[in-house]
Amino acid sequence: MMEYNTNQKKLALPEYGRSVQKMVDHALTIEDREERQKCAQTIVRIMGSMFPNTRNLPDYERKLWDHLAIMSDFMLDIDYPFEVIKKEEFRTPPERIPYQTGEIRNRHYGRIVEAMIEHACTLEEGEEKEQLVELILVQMKKNYIAWNKDGVEDSKILEDLRIYTKGAIDINGKEIRLNTNSNSQRNNAKRNGTNNKKNFKRKF
Repeated sequence: MMEYNTNQKKLALPEYGRSVQKMVDHALTIEDREERQKCAQTIVRIMGSMFPNTRNLPDYERKLWDHLAIMSDFMLDIDYPFEVIKKEEFRTPPERIPYQTGEIRNRHYGRIVEAMIEHACTLEEGEEKEQLVELILVQMKKNYIAWNKDGVEDSKILEDLRIYTKGAIDINGKEIRLNTNSNSQRNNAKRNGTNNKKNFKRKF
C-alpha cells in the first residue's frame, strides 16, 4: 500500500527530502560510536552535494553540521567538527515586532504622510518648507487615487492639508497643479533636454 508523505512524520528541514531524513534516523540507531561518526560524515557530504552553489557561502560546512543536528532533533551523539547550534537557540521564537499604535485620521493617506505633514509644520517659512509641502501634496493625491480610482480635484487635497494642519498650512486660492503622472515628468525632461541641446553652441 502506498504511503503518502502527508501521513508521515513532518520533516525538520524539508529541503533535504525524506531520503536524507531517513539516513539521519538510521544514524541514530547505530550503537558503535565510530560507525555512527562515519555515517554522519557521509550524510553531511551528501547534503553538501545537493546544493553545490552554496559552497562559497560563509560558514558553509558549519551550517551543514547545524542542519544535521537539527534533523536529528539534537540527539545524534557524535564529535561535531564545529560548535553547532543549541536546541534552545533553534527553538527560540523571533522577537515580536513592535507595531505602531494610534489611529490614522485618513487611512487612504497613510501614517507616513501624516508624519511628513507634522514635520512640515515644524519648519520655518522658506524654500525647504515649500518643496516639502509640494511633495506632500503630490503624495497625498497619489495615495487618494490609489484608493479612489475616480480621481480627485486638487482643491480637495489642498483642503485636506489645511484641515490636517489646523490652518497652519493653507494653500487654498493659490494656483497649484499637482502632477502625479511620472510619464509626463519624463516627457517634460526629454523635451527640456532636447531644447538644451538645440541652444548649445560650440565655441570653437
